[in-house]
This record gives sequence, C-alpha cells and structure tokens, in this order.
Amino acid sequence: MVVARIPFISPMNVIMKNLNIGMIGYGFMGRTHSNAYSQVNHFFPLKYKPVLKAVCARDAEKVRSFADQWGYESVETDWRKVVERKDIDAIDICTPNNLHKEIALAAAANGKMVLCEKPLSMNTAEGEEMVAAIERAGVPNTVWYNYRRAPAVTLAKQLIDSGKLGRIFHYRANFLQDWTISADLPQGGAALWRLDAAAAGSGVTGDLLAHCIDTALWLNGSITDVSAMTETFIKERKHTLTGQIEKVSIDDACTFFCHFKNGSLGLFESTRYARGHKALYTLEVNGEHASLKWDLHDLHRLQWFDHGDEGIVRGWRSVHVSDSDQPYMKNWWVPGLQIGYEHTFIHQVADFLKALEEGKPCSPTFREALETQKVCDAVISSAKERAWKTIAS
Repeated sequence: MVVARIPFISPMNVIMKNLNIGMIGYGFMGRTHSNAYSQVNHFFPLKYKPVLKAVCARDAEKVRSFADQWGYESVETDWRKVVERKDIDAIDICTPNNLHKEIALAAAANGKMVLCEKPLSMNTAEGEEMVAAIERAGVPNTVWYNYRRAPAVTLAKQLIDSGKLGRIFHYRANFLQDWTISADLPQGGAALWRLDAAAAGSGVTGDLLAHCIDTALWLNGSITDVSAMTETFIKERKHTLTGQIEKVSIDDACTFFCHFKNGSLGLFESTRYARGHKALYTLEVNGEHASLKWDLHDLHRLQWFDHGDEGIVRGWRSVHVSDSDQPYMKNWWVPGLQIGYEHTFIHQVADFLKALEEGKPCSPTFREALETQKVCDAVISSAKERAWKTIAS
C-alpha cells in the first residue's frame, strides 16, 4: 500500500494574510524599512506578512536596481500611481520632508495605511492637516521614530512607568554628528536635501532632535515650554541643483532647555559640528530613587543606578539587555548575544502588524508625532525670537 505524504503546513502559515507594501523613496531609510519588512516574519509570530509589492522613485534605472536587490515586485516613477494602485495596502513614505504631507493626504484619500518617516511634516500646520486626513479616513498609521524600539530604551520605559525612579527631576539628551563641517559640502539634491530648508524644513532640530524629543515625550511625558538657541556656522553653500552659491537656512546646531509637565527639567543638544562624533545619541533620566542612561553606540546596554542598593556596593551598573524576559529579546538569540540598529525597525514593523491584528493604534501615531512637531516648531521660534515659547496645545 502506498501512503500519500502530506506536506506539513504550520497553523501560522494557514492564517497569515499578505500586506502589500508600496514604498515611496529608496535611500538609506528605504533600505532599513525594506530589511525590516523582509525579516519580521522570520522572528515574530504574526498574522500579517509584508509583501514588497512596489517601490517608487524618480530615477527609473536606480529604482529598478534597488527593486532587484531587495525583491520588490514592481517599480514606479510617479508616486501617485503607487497610491492609486488597488493591489497596494500600505504606503511607506521615505521621501524628503517636503513631500510627506502631499503623499499622506493622497494615501488617506485612497484608503491606504500609512507609515511615514520622521519628522511627520515640515511644520505644525502641515502636521495638523495630515492628522485630520488620516483620522478622517480611519486608516492605520505610524511614524518611524525607531529608537523607542531599542530594547534597552523600551526597558527604560518599563522602569520609569513602574515608579522605580520615583519623582523625575532631570531629562537630558544629545545627538551629535560631524559630517557637515566642511564648507565645500554643497546643499540640496538627492543626497544632501537635509541641508536645504526647502526640502527639510529645519536642520538638526527636525532631523536629530526630533528623535530625542519623541523619546523624551514617550519616557517622561509632555513638554510645556522651551528656551532655545540655534546656529548656522556656514552661512552660504553651493546648491547642487542650481550650481549657485545660496544662503543656508537650516540650523547646524541647536540647544534648548525645557520644562516637562511632570515638573522635571530638560536639556537637549544637537549638532552636526561635533568633530569625532558620527551618531552619538545619549539620554539620561535622574529620579528621586534611581537614574538611568542609554547610549546609541552601546545600544544593547542600559546603565542603571539605584540609590536603594547597599552603600558599600552602590554604583552604576551596566545591564546587558539580551535576556528573554527583556523587551523584544525572546524573539532573537540566546541570552548574551546582542542585536543592533536595524532591529529597531524590525520591531516597529512587528508592532505595527501586531496592532493591525488586534485593531489597535501603533505608537507613535500621526497624532502623537504631531506633539513632537509642535515642540520642534517652538524650539525654532524660541531661537529666532530669543524668548521662551509655550508648546501649542
């Protein structure tokens, strides 16, 4: 007697539903997002599976090469076609900031889910319009503030929420880089749009401090007012698109003080002129009973100080965040083996798909990211007017 061999099909595969992704833009963030979509189902048990359905950019040759490398099924050179396609479920916006609003509004009008790179918008007014459109359409949405998803940062959130730090007194953060120091570096174009205010909206405030602000709001609550100073060290640069020497309108460096709603004080600094620093993002929270610190360069570790420890052994300890009972880590390797930067994006996709499965919002939503935008706008306004600014409600 011949017995038919029945192939094994896991329960997860039986119920898994495809989620067709249309990504607009394909630069550095396009790579991180594409990797996250490709990897997430290998490590997280989810009912949705991202499918790389289409990627869009203006340069047909380059976008085709990107699609071939990452496994996208099709390419487009007009983002409107992606938004209107019936076979696309979710639009991922990886463009310069000045295109976020138009794409998001069109995506919402076509009933698409939207995942938008940070910052949400060029300014608060644009952000409010985006939030209204997204909420009116009732489509799932999120903004890619990925540092929330570093396991050590998520652990910090758990410790703060548990009350272990007690009353919070101070929150401080910085994000330091050095890549724009040369006066010969041009502004604008595909590679250097972050130096062009027309495409970026602002400089380090919207690019780097926005990350610090989002994390701070998540960990420590709302900011009520700010006092800021900014500086543009090189006043003129050649523009890539025009070939002309033009005024530089973005901020090269920014420092601001703030009050949090919980009564704590905040100190934030960001610059692209800190020689020797490529991407130094650190945060520290000081509480009544304990303090914690995190450093992007050592992202799998959380530094922890507990005043309740016995005096003779009291001191800072380094917590290696790799155990299965720590955030996200049960989905990865055995304890002691760390993960890296790219995993924060995988975690965001996993959280988005899980929220979709459960019918819940995925933080930060457009509305939550709007709060960060309001702080950024207040920072820029404060620096310009040399005055304290209250955060708009």
